[in-house]
Amino acid sequence: MKPAWSVLFLTTLIGAGQGLFVAVFVADLLSRAEKPFILAGAAISLCLLGAGLAASFFPLGHPERAWRSAAMWRTSWLSREVIVLPAFMAAVFAWGGAHWLGLPSLALGAAGVALALALFVCTGMIYACLPFLQEWRTPLTIVNFTLLGCASGLSAAAALAALLQPSLARAYALAALVVGAAAYLGRLAALWRNARLRPKSTLASAIGVKHPKIVQIAQGAMGGSFNTREFFHGRPREVVRAVRWAFLALIFPVPALLLLLSDHSRTVLGAAFLLQYAGLLAERWYFFAEAKHPQNLYYQAIS
Repeated sequence: MKPAWSVLFLTTLIGAGQGLFVAVFVADLLSRAEKPFILAGAAISLCLLGAGLAASFFPLGHPERAWRSAAMWRTSWLSREVIVLPAFMAAVFAWGGAHWLGLPSLALGAAGVALALALFVCTGMIYACLPFLQEWRTPLTIVNFTLLGCASGLSAAAALAALLQPSLARAYALAALVVGAAAYLGRLAALWRNARLRPKSTLASAIGVKHPKIVQIAQGAMGGSFNTREFFHGRPREVVRAVRWAFLALIFPVPALLLLLSDHSRTVLGAAFLLQYAGLLAERWYFFAEAKHPQNLYYQAIS
């Protein structure tokens, strides 16, 4: 599949925003977080969520009609995501506002956590529900979206704590290591699974011709088409392989090394989050590029 940068930024930014909110709320629930840290966490979470939402509007020809994407909520996971995302943002805003005004906030925070988990499920199911893309059709898709988002959120929380409440930096760094390790193992499991998949379709089934030997010499058109542009990433194998190694290094090993050696420095913890986020962008690009659409059996040989 062709990775769309709008979707890459959407899924990685809102995932980090969700993870950051959950991390800050847990500290608040344990009565460990101070008011400035809570307010900053809520504000940054909203900024990440808003930036991801804004990124999703860039490829739309008519952004004013985006609200219509929520109309099919009974059957579409995309529509459910469109509904849950602003609801989650509203819950985060209300939770932060309650803290600002000194009002009870536990119920609002709990609602925010429930909506964050629902948003992880909706986002993951957009891809996991597609039966013709075997690489995505697995519970690991939802698990990895959730764990990677939480890991990046915890890394952001560690950097923020080092700046505003150093007493929490160590706990967040340790949590980021634990969740990051789980996310890394989940992503490795998905890579191992996908490397052993076998295509369900063949060239014969793609064109409906039952013959033991079929050789394609042209795609049936003199130039490119929507099918050749939108369902294939168009990059050589060397680039795809380099992106895979980049994200395997950046989503956990490099940030983990910085978290372990940082002595909870705000600069190093901030660098760990930024490097991990760069790895998440590479991981999400590979997530799309790895998926093999069955239509490419017919359309990718140009002659």
